[in-house]
Amino acid sequence: MNAPKTGSAGRLLAGVFVMVVLVAGVFFWGRVANDDRVAMLLTALWFGAVLAVGYLATRARHELRLPMAVGFAIVAIATTVLVGLPMFQTDEVNERVVTGEPASGSSPDEPSEQPSDEQQAPARNVELARGRFVPLAHPGSGVASVVELTEGGRKLTLTKFETDNGPDLRVYLSARDPARTGELGEFKDLGALKGNVGNQQYDIPNGVDLDRFSNVVIWCRAFSVGFTSAPLGTS
Repeated sequence: MNAPKTGSAGRLLAGVFVMVVLVAGVFFWGRVANDDRVAMLLTALWFGAVLAVGYLATRARHELRLPMAVGFAIVAIATTVLVGLPMFQTDEVNERVVTGEPASGSSPDEPSEQPSDEQQAPARNVELARGRFVPLAHPGSGVASVVELTEGGRKLTLTKFETDNGPDLRVYLSARDPARTGELGEFKDLGALKGNVGNQQYDIPNGVDLDRFSNVVIWCRAFSVGFTSAPLGTS
């Protein structure tokens, strides 16, 4: 005796169920694995397992295959575009970033000069801190600097910066140095990374204690992986 056909509501539910299972797997493996490449491999295996189970489950109900295949395709394409493609692209930005004199009052190569009593030095931007990027899960190079502006406010600048690209990369100021401790700790999110190559700058909110949040970290939020970091030291 043939099994009764599944109605339209059941077919729709089957497609949605496949999408939910796949998306849950993407988030789960992205949080469990400590390396984004391992996470992508596990995610691909998860997609293969769901495909195999779905094929076996619909051997007796062929009417479910089309809606489940559509749901599978939607998530697979979205995951490829949002997660996979960024890893093979280079996003280069070349903003005109602010600069400042070192907080010590002298450049690294020249001694400081004190103005005479009759001459008042003009107000200038001050570079409060700087550090060089080091690799974490991915290579990283360039200089991170914190510049205090004469008109108020602070900027984080990344110059001659370069790292690998990836999905959902963010710029964090963290309380711990992941290059030394392996942990991110508490952090402040300055926004999405504008480009994995080039010069760029970000606003630092008022009230952020740079003595505490003294590490710049490029963090992949999709897979919970640190790409590169720069511990900040006094300029």
